[in-house]
Amino acid sequence: MAVPARRTSKTKKNSRRGQQKLKQPAISIDARTGEYHLSHHVSADGYYNGQKVIK
Repeated sequence: MAVPARRTSKTKKNSRRGQQKLKQPAISIDARTGEYHLSHHVSADGYYNGQKVIK
């Protein structure tokens, strides 16, 4: 069984675990309606980048 030769320090362990976090979703405001929507996604009323893409 593999066993580490040296103990991992608290700093090394915590800096490695510092990357494990939740990321905020990329939310933007629709200029036409003023509602929030995910970036690079079609809004609820069918607009994307200021143009109607879904009827």
